[in-house]
Amino acid sequence: MADTGKKKTDGIYIGKFKLSFNAPVILCFVLISLGALLLSYISFGKIRDWLFMSYHAPKFSIMTIVRFFTHVLGHAGWDHFIGNMAYLLLLGPMLEEKYGSKKVLAVILVTAFVTAIINYLLFPNIAICGASGVVFAMILMTSFTSFKEGEIPLTFILVAIIYLGKEIFDGIFMQDDISNLSHILGGIVGGVFGYVLNIKKSK
Repeated sequence: MADTGKKKTDGIYIGKFKLSFNAPVILCFVLISLGALLLSYISFGKIRDWLFMSYHAPKFSIMTIVRFFTHVLGHAGWDHFIGNMAYLLLLGPMLEEKYGSKKVLAVILVTAFVTAIINYLLFPNIAICGASGVVFAMILMTSFTSFKEGEIPLTFILVAIIYLGKEIFDGIFMQDDISNLSHILGGIVGGVFGYVLNIKKSK
């Protein structure tokens, strides 16, 4: 057998195929979210409420700040979890390959903080959890993948109308257990990141 000079140490091999850790931030996010969901079920929701849900606590504490970021890892149930993870696994790896792991992590952290702090300040009686805001951020970011300076991608306009328009409509006319505002804020964060990152590349 000929030696190709390549060492089989950079992945897990199954026969001649290699399983690659192609999107570390997204894969870690999904695995931690899964762990958070399992812990939630085991503790009958107590761990989710303590660590993976953002709300207006009676006293502003270090845990309140921690929850500003960790609430995106918590989910109300399997349907909520699977719906968000399916989008993240579809969109996240492409964005992580294009922009790098650090920038994708920054998008997740900024989205988590913005949605939590706005909810904390404006809606003290509402608790939020879940990666829906992050999903919307990535949807809007994806629409900027073919951005060129001086142009507005038609895909961005259509995505904004379809996804954000629906959330605005639902927020005005419908009652929903999932915060429409988190979706809208996430979309805005993703749109800003997509624009800024791509305009730098186009120069």
